This record gives sequence, structure tokens and C-alpha cells, in this order.
Amino acid sequence: MKVVYFTHSLASCWNHGNAHFLRGVLRELIRRGHQVEAYEPKGAWSRANLLADHGEAGLEAYRAAYPELTSIIYGPVFDPEEACDGADLVIVHEWNDPALVAAVGQVKRRGGRFTLLFHDTHHRAVSDPEAIGMFDLAGYDGVLAFGESLAEVYRRNGWDGRAFTWHEAADTALFRPPERAGERAGLVWIGNWGDGERTAELEAYLFAPAKAAGLPLEVYGVRYPDEAQATLSNYGVAWRGWLPNARAPEVFARSLATVHVPRRFYAETLPGIPTIRVFEALACGVPLVSAPWEDSEALFRPDDYLRVRDGAEAADALRSLRDDPDLRADLAARGLETVRARHTCVHRVDELMAITERLTASTPPVEEPA
Repeated sequence: MKVVYFTHSLASCWNHGNAHFLRGVLRELIRRGHQVEAYEPKGAWSRANLLADHGEAGLEAYRAAYPELTSIIYGPVFDPEEACDGADLVIVHEWNDPALVAAVGQVKRRGGRFTLLFHDTHHRAVSDPEAIGMFDLAGYDGVLAFGESLAEVYRRNGWDGRAFTWHEAADTALFRPPERAGERAGLVWIGNWGDGERTAELEAYLFAPAKAAGLPLEVYGVRYPDEAQATLSNYGVAWRGWLPNARAPEVFARSLATVHVPRRFYAETLPGIPTIRVFEALACGVPLVSAPWEDSEALFRPDDYLRVRDGAEAADALRSLRDDPDLRADLAARGLETVRARHTCVHRVDELMAITERLTASTPPVEEPA
């Protein structure tokens, strides 16, 4: 099978979490013998920011971890029909330009003999519906949504029977416990500031509890404005800046625990979407404490991580992890077991193949619903 994926960027994970999952999925497709082509636009903001901050050296970790992956960079003069020629499956991510999304749909409508899917891994369908409404999805066979609650948004807008839940997952070829256990100390949190979507939550469930528990905290991420850095400084948090995702396992390996602080939209409007860092952390065997979040799809077992209801409980949970090595070991083992059983990129490729087969066997799509 020939698979073509249009992404914002495969090479850069600077403020671009979809690259984490995409790399693992494409690698697994290649491992199974499929032909894979990834396309990303010239001047993509993620790659441009990475290169501005770190130069070509910023791409070294990705290239070393994924030597089998490459992407084709296209400019303004680009023929999507040529790119899709001979493809069996084409997937277009929602961070692409609306003109590109529409152009690929036109290729399909003019007789393209491939299954065409739109991949949505963001909350814009509810936080900025006008932006999603700009996409012309006529000709698309279906939508891949990274949570059931998001898929339901599409179903309510006419995609019933063609909106599929396709969660992110861990690339366990990269995200795994260290081969040799070393000394662990302190907490780590890997994530971007969040554009004001979880500012209060970070203070309540991460910064203040870490200080109350007496645990040093390292934070990695980008887009931390001056006021964010001032908050970190006030709590004695060490901000380390951008971390290539390919290096995240080594950071998790030296940390006692991590904390999940969902953005407000995933805690309130789109329940059941943990985002990829939870999968990656558990795959690395690091104990996890989670701020309030509804696991409405039962992705995890109750004891895969510690669930807290407020900042006081978060501080208590961190103290327990600090003082109880058996608790840390049990949590790490349970979380790892669940990820390996249900939430790897191998599982997601299996799901993708099943979705493609289902759509291939169905009747051709009609015009996009109003």
C-alpha cells in the first residue's frame, strides 16, 4: 500500500505535538512494508521556529531516532495530484492550509482512486469552529478524530458513519523504560505554556504542589512569555526550554514522577482526550499524577496513575511518590502494561487499516454535508 500524509511538519516537533504520533505511525507503516511519503510545506512555522532557535542541530535528535523517515518539502508551485498519484491512502492533517485541504479533496473528486481522510488532533472544532469551518472537505471519505468526543462533534455536523475515533499513542520503539535503571530524582513536566488555556491549573496542580512536597521541578517547553517565566521563578522551577521529543525518554528516565495537566478544553469540553504526553510518559515507566480529567472512554485502568481532585491532593500524591518506592514501582508497571496492551503506534496502525478497509468496502462518498 502507498500511504501519503500531508503534515504541518514531520521533521519539527517545536510546539507541534502531532509530529510525535505521526513519526511512530509512519515508522510502523514502513516496518510493515508499506510505501510512505510525507509532505510538509516550505516555511512551516514549527520548523522555522526550531531552526531560528537551534539551527540545523535542532533536527539532529529526530534524524538520529528516525533514520527511515524523510519528508518532501513543497513550495507555492505544487501539484497535489502528482503527490497523490498511485496512492491507496491519503491523510491530510488539520494544521494544513485550507487551500491545500481543498486541493487534495478536488483530486479525489476528479477520480482519485484512494481513500482520503482528514486528521483532526486539536480542540479547534469547539474552541474555534470558524477556523475548522474554512476547510472544504468535499471529497473526503472520512475524519480521524483523536477522541470520541471530537468525533461526535463531526457526527453532529453530518459525518455520521464517517467520523472515526483514532487516539494518539506512544511510539514504544522509542518511548520505553531505560534498559538499566539509574537514579531518579525530582519531577519533570514537558509541555508548552498553553496560550492561557491552563495557566491557573499549572500553578494549582504542578508548581505549588511540587514546592509543597519539597520536590525540585524541571519544566521543558516553548512559548513561555515573561510572565510565565516569572511564575516559574517564584516557585523555584527550573525552566529548560525546548526539548526535542526524541530526547524525552532520557529525561523521563531520570525523573521520579511527572504530572498531567490537561488544557481546559480537554478537561471540560472534549473529555476523554489525554493528549500524547500521557501515553509517552507511561510508556517510559514514569509514575504519573493527573489533574482532574474525565477518562470517558476508559483508556486507562483506575490505578495506572494517581488521580487528584485539587492542589492539596496533588501535593499529598507527590509526597507519597517521594517517600514510597513500592508505590512508584507499582504505578510504573501498571501504566506501562496498559500502554503496551492498548496504546502503541502498532495498535493505531491496526486501527487505521481497519478504518481504511471499512471505507474501501463502502459506497463512494457524497458531497460534504452542509
